[in-house]
Amino acid sequence: MRNPRNYSLLSDAYEFMMADAYLLSGKKDLRAVFDVFFRMIPNNGGYAVMAGLDKVIDYIRHICFTDDDLQYLESLGLSREFIEYLSDFHFTGNLYAIPDGTPVFPNEPLITVEAPILEAQIVETALLAMINGSMEHATGARRILDATPENVRVMEFGARRADGLEAAIDASIYALMAGCQGTSNVQAAKMCETKALGTMAHSFVETFESEYDAFLAFALRYPNNCLLLVDTYDTLRSGVPNAIKVFEYMRDHDMPLDHIGIRIDSGDLAYLSKEARKMMDQAGFEMATICLSNSLTAEVITSLRIQDAKFDSLGVGDNISKPEGRMGCVYKEVAVIDNGRVIPKIKLSNDIIKIVNPGYKRLYRAFDRESGYAVADIVCERDEVLPEDEMLITSLSRFDKSTVIRNYELKPLQEQIFIEGEYVYDEPDLKKRIAYCQEQVNRLYPEVRRILNPHEYYVDGSEKYIELKKKMIKEAGEKRV
Repeated sequence: MRNPRNYSLLSDAYEFMMADAYLLSGKKDLRAVFDVFFRMIPNNGGYAVMAGLDKVIDYIRHICFTDDDLQYLESLGLSREFIEYLSDFHFTGNLYAIPDGTPVFPNEPLITVEAPILEAQIVETALLAMINGSMEHATGARRILDATPENVRVMEFGARRADGLEAAIDASIYALMAGCQGTSNVQAAKMCETKALGTMAHSFVETFESEYDAFLAFALRYPNNCLLLVDTYDTLRSGVPNAIKVFEYMRDHDMPLDHIGIRIDSGDLAYLSKEARKMMDQAGFEMATICLSNSLTAEVITSLRIQDAKFDSLGVGDNISKPEGRMGCVYKEVAVIDNGRVIPKIKLSNDIIKIVNPGYKRLYRAFDRESGYAVADIVCERDEVLPEDEMLITSLSRFDKSTVIRNYELKPLQEQIFIEGEYVYDEPDLKKRIAYCQEQVNRLYPEVRRILNPHEYYVDGSEKYIELKKKMIKEAGEKRV
């Protein structure tokens, strides 16, 4: 259900063209290693959230080419030998990935593909499309949640703002994974086996003769979900007074008052929420809740808190389903394996941030044994054994910036998903991913999670790995002279 159509052709044309050229150049059996990573966290955030592995798994497990696919590819001028190769195509490589829900940082391998070069090249575009979009939704949701008080519910309302139907479903699913307490998207809620949440729109209020009539009709039909939208005409002069009248009607007719409240979707949310709270409290409806919506961002929520706005829940749409800022994940070759020998590869750039971290690597997270907080992510060579008591780690881009960590516990971040094409990962269900994501986020220092000017988390290399990168930069620089 996650990938409703066959995405085997979802690849840029040059992927097939390069694969064809590899085949005709005698490189069919050459194995390559590619890393998926991003270079900057969207919106100047302190961390991102891994997401989309579930989609990648489904894609890799089912990739194949139909006769129609092959006919189309042949019409592009690809060789007959390559078409015959694709007729029996399936993934036969190894794939390692950081589990969904894990906080992640720039320049570390989210996914590593080790496979015959043709296979590794063909899957590039689909993997990036899946991971980029999924991580944007999950990271956007976590940013909202980090800005929100712990006792306030965040509901995802963004399906109508998403870039297409599948993006709308992804936004809802990854928002739930990241920690949102519900979604208005009925399709996604059904897929996730949870209850879809909803209130009312302005059109409902406009359809009735009066605002009061609209509110009463809704209360009579949904007494256990009576959240009334009060800003259609005038929030404080009309909306809130009419909501109070309906609450009084409910009280007078012995209707339940456990789930009554209002939603404010426009105007000065801080001022209006404080005034509405006063009005409902004075009328004896302290139990009535306040939901705020209207293009909420983490910065707006932070401002609302500073202004002591009154709210019990938030409805967030745009900035989860289509948040500002992009992940910008890339897929770069970091090694080839020729006759069992791993040969690291590097791409240089005048822009330091774009110099690729070479080699077939491992990635570890170091947790402080006393506090339990994550202190650094460490890149090392694949066969390297890291010290367990004290370690010098150095920035991957600034070799003059080093630090020593002590009293830590190391945890490998990537898990093996496929071994020689066989699926071996025990994928957790959504409930487990929700709990895992919250637990892992809680192990980040609050300074990393803060919205404004977050602390920069260490993503460093071991001494041995830094020496490898220095050596490769020097050798590559000599080649271009």
